[in-house]
Amino acid sequence: MIEILELTELPRAKAAGALVADILQTMRSRAAVGTNLLDIDEWTKAMIVEAGAESCYVDYAPSFGRGPFGHYICTSVNDAVLHGRPHDYTLADGDLLSLDLAVSLGGLVADSAISFVVGDARPAESLAMIDATERALSAGIAAAGPGARIGDISHAIGSVLGEAGYPINTEFGGHGVGSTMHQDPHVSNKGRPGRGYKLRPGLLLALEPWVMADTAELVTDTDGWTLKSATGCRTAHSEHTIAITEDGAEILTLPNHS
Repeated sequence: MIEILELTELPRAKAAGALVADILQTMRSRAAVGTNLLDIDEWTKAMIVEAGAESCYVDYAPSFGRGPFGHYICTSVNDAVLHGRPHDYTLADGDLLSLDLAVSLGGLVADSAISFVVGDARPAESLAMIDATERALSAGIAAAGPGARIGDISHAIGSVLGEAGYPINTEFGGHGVGSTMHQDPHVSNKGRPGRGYKLRPGLLLALEPWVMADTAELVTDTDGWTLKSATGCRTAHSEHTIAITEDGAEILTLPNHS
């Protein structure tokens, strides 16, 4: 299903996006050396409940996961890149942490992810990988707009990631959002321009470039959910929800720096 919002629905989508951005930035500020992933999950739950919103993850049970996810945020550390299930792990200096969050507020979903290094360590390779996903995300957003095609976005993202030297996995990528978290169209992180669905005003897309340092192959952790690099290398993931407008694309999950 591809869902197209009416113009009058966009403020609700913006409110959901603002909440997701606020929670992610709050969790980033709290994710210090010694912080437990289960505490991040509990803090996220509290903010979702306080806002009168609903988690998209707790009861989420797709075919690729083992049973309901059962948590409120994805916490992927180092070699984990997607669907990181919070567990009893204490963050260490230099850990590369990716936080991925989808929340429904007022009947509409927003989805976003950030990656960052915990503590004072500044491993150059990890920072470069995070930067590449952020630049790829910006390129994908710049390629989006009414009349553009999904392939234009995929090509823009893949060009940045490929030029940075990272292998690209196409099993998991961006997707449509709306009244539910995962909708069509699928937005691969690699593609050919001029192909695929033509974008229309009112379409919401979650774009999410992610990479693994030296492989495109994923393995599933014993928890049945967390996807990790097959080689044990580090990974990074950046994501925004955007709305296609008459003029271009508006980012709904930008943090408020005021």
